[in-house]
Amino acid sequence: MKGGSTMNNSSMFDSYYTFMEKNSDPRTADWFFVSGLGPLVTLLSTYLYFCTSVGPRFMRDRKPFELKHTMLVYNFSQILMSAFLVYEGLASGWYNDYSYTCQPVDYSDNPKAMRMASAVWWYFMTKLIELLDTVFFVLRKKTRQISFLHLFHHTIMPICAWIGTKFLPGGHGTFLGVINSFIHIIMYGYYLVAGLGPEYQKYLWWKQHLTSLQLIQFVMIFTHNFTVMFRDCSYPKGINFLLSLNAGVFIYLFGKFYVDNYIKANRKKNDDVKPVSNGKAKAC
Repeated sequence: MKGGSTMNNSSMFDSYYTFMEKNSDPRTADWFFVSGLGPLVTLLSTYLYFCTSVGPRFMRDRKPFELKHTMLVYNFSQILMSAFLVYEGLASGWYNDYSYTCQPVDYSDNPKAMRMASAVWWYFMTKLIELLDTVFFVLRKKTRQISFLHLFHHTIMPICAWIGTKFLPGGHGTFLGVINSFIHIIMYGYYLVAGLGPEYQKYLWWKQHLTSLQLIQFVMIFTHNFTVMFRDCSYPKGINFLLSLNAGVFIYLFGKFYVDNYIKANRKKNDDVKPVSNGKAKAC
């Protein structure tokens, strides 16, 4: 039995390495954090363990860290990085070269193809850096904001970005990165203003619209990838399906968040206000 288990494990590893060698893009094979799944899985496991267990226990009897200046620098840096990714995504193909109906991956060493591959890698790096969003929540003792949606989003996006960098650093799926980076310019702009202090809260009336934009991006990503599955296109249908499925899950999760936090909350607020005899409203 022991020998059989060893042989099975050896066969699994052989299949893994064969798959990697056969399907990965040699141009990105040696880039930082791309060679194999090990470093990414280790990082994400550490992230989840810290944010759900070690971090909250460490902060239990401590005061929240004052990270105002750190957060301002972080949010501003994220805005700049997101703007850079939008520009690179457009300049590398989506502005005038790529087809929105079917775009295969260019695996050549053409400068524009290499520029897109580099942009995909930088996008992957931003997904890793964004894990700090949750770390900051823990250190500031804002654990109520660490929802399943938050953790799922911050865990699955680095995996998707790694797959893109490792196997498909270009082509149809990169439209996701351009849209997502554009939304992040707005999102981190919101966080930047929110971090300036209570006196700036009056400028944050558009929080609900930000969630709407996040929903719209996933609808666009779903449509962009799902429709290709019914066309003759030299882009992996399996990846189109996975990207569509991922976008569909996010549509459901963000849609549920929108309904719970805006529609139901507003309805409850209205129900808590009852008319009195003089025609004015009075809170219960």
